[in-house]
Amino acid sequence: YAWDANEEYLFKAMVSFAMRRYSSKSTTQISNVLLCNVTDRVSFWFVVTDPKNVTTVPGSEVEAAIRMSRNRINSAFLLSDKTLQFLKITSTLSPPVEPSTPVWLIVFGVVLCLIVAGIVFLIIAGIQQHKKKNKDSTERENLEEKGEASVTAENGIPCETLDLKAGHINGVFAADDERFTSL
Repeated sequence: YAWDANEEYLFKAMVSFAMRRYSSKSTTQISNVLLCNVTDRVSFWFVVTDPKNVTTVPGSEVEAAIRMSRNRINSAFLLSDKTLQFLKITSTLSPPVEPSTPVWLIVFGVVLCLIVAGIVFLIIAGIQQHKKKNKDSTERENLEEKGEASVTAENGIPCETLDLKAGHINGVFAADDERFTSL
């Protein structure tokens, strides 16, 4: 935004507010805040005069007052400590937010959970495969014990076994009248 006479007035009001708040008995007025060497880049220096006598207020008191009301001054101009800089006054940046649990612990927990879930999945899959394999082998044994024809697999496809004693007639090639072909 543009720095104009209204912005200067607001700045003087905020500094006088900070001075009044710093020393409760102070009667600093807006007219006691003087801006000097104002540039287009909004760079200037200022002094605060004492209302009782014509001397300036010591810089240490002004610094302490501004430090105490820094957040109010920043909020009035919609700025932060990074954009509104007072020379010789250290910024009052808040410390960075520390999470309650360290980041490495969260990452470690996620990785550990993934590993445990993978191991549990492999164990369950192995148990199911073992049960299925046992079930198939017991079915084959039961069929063989009953004397039934065992199921054979050719190329992974189960096929019926031929009854070798009775023979097998292929209905496609043999007609009803021609049961056996002559050799």
